[in-house]
Amino acid sequence: MDLAGKTAFVTGAASGIGLGIATALAQAGAKIMLCDIEDEPLAAAIARLKSTNADVDSVKADVSLKNELQAAADAALARYGKIHVLVNNAGVAGTDQSWDWTLGVNLMAVIWGIDIFLPLLEQHQEGGHIVSTSSMAGLRSSGNVPMPYAVSKYGAVALSEGLRVRLAPRGIGVSVLCPGFISTKILESQRNVPDRFDRSTITRETKWEPQFRDRVRQGLDPFYVGELVREGIEGDWPYIFTDAEFEPIVEERFAAIREGFDRIRHRQPRR
Repeated sequence: MDLAGKTAFVTGAASGIGLGIATALAQAGAKIMLCDIEDEPLAAAIARLKSTNADVDSVKADVSLKNELQAAADAALARYGKIHVLVNNAGVAGTDQSWDWTLGVNLMAVIWGIDIFLPLLEQHQEGGHIVSTSSMAGLRSSGNVPMPYAVSKYGAVALSEGLRVRLAPRGIGVSVLCPGFISTKILESQRNVPDRFDRSTITRETKWEPQFRDRVRQGLDPFYVGELVREGIEGDWPYIFTDAEFEPIVEERFAAIREGFDRIRHRQPRR
């Protein structure tokens, strides 16, 4: 896909991976509608990109609420007329007690995004692409991360894999981004907990934060990740990884699955 002149809608775009993606797509000549829940970082991101003469605009939305995401899509369509690329990037870390909030942002927002934007990607018949941000935790879960986070990220992978098969004949590419440790504010995502949730349980420090805080702080540059996503869209990659560090643990999962099949391979099933 040639991104020059195309329009992209990026959620969670005010900072971190989202801003990295928006920057890389803008540098490739795309027009970008940045969407985020935070006012000041969103304004700063827009100012930064406009200083490079990028064609960008912004809209505020809580993407876990379908009506707000729909309003954001309407604003993007009114501003640019067409949408070619959807990047479902907004995400939160959450805690074991934050199922509603974590699934709402990490998974339901992806579902709402596809439901709202897919018709827009198809209507101009110029092709399109969908990228959804998952995590390496979406390919190999462990007890070190909150269960709502792992479940939401597995869901994003499953949705992307299924949609890729369905949408390829319709000229829409689908990629899932599974980053490792990236230098972002993911462990500070409780700052954006909406008032409709019980903040006392969601803002509690999780057991994974102390062990991962330094890894995140020393993680990869989000703008490098943005370049990988740009290349993934242009090349229609099914999976976009940021490094090979976690390949062995994914192989362990596949080995355990193969072992499960081996156990029943020579048994005669009861009818």
